[in-house]
Amino acid sequence: MPLARCSGSIALLVGALGTSHAAFAQSNRGYNDDSLEQGQKLYAQHCSVCHGANAESSVTNWHQRDENGRFPPPPLNGTAHTWHHSLDALVQTIQNGTEKKGGGMPAWRDTLSRQETLSVIMWLTSLWPDEIFAAWLQRNQQ
Repeated sequence: MPLARCSGSIALLVGALGTSHAAFAQSNRGYNDDSLEQGQKLYAQHCSVCHGANAESSVTNWHQRDENGRFPPPPLNGTAHTWHHSLDALVQTIQNGTEKKGGGMPAWRDTLSRQETLSVIMWLTSLWPDEIFAAWLQRNQQ
């Protein structure tokens, strides 16, 4: 995907993290190494126990409710539905959790700042295949 076509969506995440568009052209989808490293560390510390060390999840039936009526933690590596959600929806899900909606994810707003949440999302999206990432960018432009 050409830089000009996706720069608006990149600005959502990259701009929120203070990363320049020039960095996008160089590597890591515009994400700076410090933010990626921070996101990976925060993910390992807070998210990996449920979503897997590499965001792969340990469940194959993540789209089916469990015996308690809740959906199990989905993979976040681009193989499930995460990319269907906007950046704002991902931030809200992490910050507010899903317990009020009948899910099992706790709210992280008292643990992770918005900046840290964006770093986690940045790291997750860096794992996604190019076509999934491009589709997500396009969804964010709408």
